[in-house]
Amino acid sequence: MGITEPATHASGDLRKTLNRLKRAQGQLGAVITAVESGADCRAVVTQLAAVSSAIDRAGFTIISSAMKECLIDSGADGETQQLSVNELEKLFLSLA
Repeated sequence: MGITEPATHASGDLRKTLNRLKRAQGQLGAVITAVESGADCRAVVTQLAAVSSAIDRAGFTIISSAMKECLIDSGADGETQQLSVNELEKLFLSLA
């Protein structure tokens, strides 16, 4: 039972991330259309900011999910090894 819960959680995170990326893709299409049609600069910038935010949030969700999976990792000898808070912090900062 403990094995399926992380997989279910990870698939839920993946689904949310994919939905967020698809929304960002739609927003980006709207930005492109707005630029091509000569839309108001403020409207374009507002839409572009929304796209950027959606992509950033998707990226952080992906990083967060990866870090959760790394929290408990199986060692080469088959024993479970937990990463320390400092190790997780270094991992996160290496992505910045």
